[in-house]
Amino acid sequence: MSGQAKTIVSIEDLEVSFSTDAGAIKAVNRVSLSVAAGEVLAIVGESGSGKTVTAKSILGLLPETATARGTIILSNREGGGASGAGNSHSNDVLSLSKKQLRGIRGSDVSMVFQEPSTALNPVYTVGWQIAEGLRAHGKYTRAEAKAKAIDILGRVGIPDPETRVNYYPHQFSGGQKQRVVIAQALVLDPGLIVADEPTTALDVTVQAEILDLLRRCRDEFGTAIVLITHNMGVVADLADRVAVMYQGEVVEQADAVTLFSDPQNDYTKKLLASVPHIGQGALQTVERASARAADWQNAAPVVVASGLRIEYPGRLGRGGFVAVDGVDFEIRAGEVLGLVGESGSGKTTIGRAIGGLTRVTGGSLKVLDHEMNGIRERVFKKVRSDIGFVFQDPASSFNPLLTIADCVAEPLVVHGRAGNPREARARVDELLEAVQLPKSYGDRYPHELSGGQRQRASLARAIALEPALLIADEPTSALDVSVQARVLELFAELQREFGFAALFISHDLAVVDLLADRIAVLYKGKLVEEGTGSEVLGSPKHPYTQRLLASLPVPDPIEQASRREALRALRADEARAAGTS
Repeated sequence: MSGQAKTIVSIEDLEVSFSTDAGAIKAVNRVSLSVAAGEVLAIVGESGSGKTVTAKSILGLLPETATARGTIILSNREGGGASGAGNSHSNDVLSLSKKQLRGIRGSDVSMVFQEPSTALNPVYTVGWQIAEGLRAHGKYTRAEAKAKAIDILGRVGIPDPETRVNYYPHQFSGGQKQRVVIAQALVLDPGLIVADEPTTALDVTVQAEILDLLRRCRDEFGTAIVLITHNMGVVADLADRVAVMYQGEVVEQADAVTLFSDPQNDYTKKLLASVPHIGQGALQTVERASARAADWQNAAPVVVASGLRIEYPGRLGRGGFVAVDGVDFEIRAGEVLGLVGESGSGKTTIGRAIGGLTRVTGGSLKVLDHEMNGIRERVFKKVRSDIGFVFQDPASSFNPLLTIADCVAEPLVVHGRAGNPREARARVDELLEAVQLPKSYGDRYPHELSGGQRQRASLARAIALEPALLIADEPTSALDVSVQARVLELFAELQREFGFAALFISHDLAVVDLLADRIAVLYKGKLVEEGTGSEVLGSPKHPYTQRLLASLPVPDPIEQASRREALRALRADEARAAGTS
């Protein structure tokens, strides 16, 4: 960045404490940061490091229980202070009233939230929601506001914006919803955008498009961006500078190239070492194979799919939607099959069908010697105890009114292995210790555990009945890299110890490479490639697998820059091929 670039936000000695029944808890301690116009500052660190609290402080979005000290000087886009704050060219956010804060939000600083589905109101069109920000900050006629909404939707890459401005959020895909949220943030041309985990819930191909869009926001609009993320590949792809936070403090700051090539702080080194890389899985695959019996490949497979077809029926006379179309694969006892593909590829549908939660409409799917096509629930009920599930978000899969011990005991009680949770407590304590949680955590409620601890408890519940087959659907996508590394190690240890077969569903190719014996790639309901990690990821044959691999950001800014150019060339080739066909 040029030394002449205007500073958009300057944070000096920020301290944030939260009042609790047990006393004040300091979440941010003497943090000092600055961001210049057209610069991307990434703030990284694990959950609880204070990165999101720091980001929300810039917008004055801290809850009533928070006390903030220090200064946050935010440049004013119009060259004047907030309403009633004089004619200064900047404002100290921490000293502004609620009314003045409403004046700077959207116009001087905007936020892009992690989950666009919750950031958008489902009962209003996206055009109305974008126009709402315009109406709050100026006098626009309905026609003028709609015209600006159409313009900004087009600029963030929403196709046919004149029509889609009248669509509701549910009519957009996840990546398009994130584009709409970015359009909301950009419509008033703020000097600063705070992006809190903007790509966490997205597939790698969609993530690459959103990162390109944020890069364009920086280059075309001159917008400064504060990026909050735990994905070090995203940091390498987008950030100019990086600030590493640990336990409320900034422990290291550097430009992106220097931080990745020569980290100074021990915590930064540990964080970078936790990032899974493609190619790491080959050694683990050999180790897993050597630990198995010599004739394991001759044993009957636990799952066999042959010409598997799953179609969701249409409504109001419309045709059905084919989610899975003629898929063949096997999972042997003790083997991990990684299933990858973008949203809508059919991978979760296959997982649900194996668990008896989605009806098979064509072909054959045998699970533990039971044909799922046409199976009756009373027949399959006996098999359910042999199948374990690990869900993507343990926070929503646990009953918040039950303790962790009661949640883990639930399968034991449901399947008659224990009369009630109290009887199952000894077994629950064993399970908690197996997933490296103190047994005293059984008396806590889900909200009292961190994300990684909840996911460990979710693993304990999944293995409670010692299943022959475990289905893990994106179990680490919402976790920090350091927490994810521990959960992945734990998953591998449990798989070795209990010997269950596993279907591991993910959009993170490096994670799948680390855990899976074989990888199957799904694209629009079809299986386009299957093989070992070195075969599928080392020399992909199908164009979609090549694009998937090229879209995965790697934690190295220099390598990532060349990969980004390769991805652009690949997309251009695909566009030319589509144009000539």
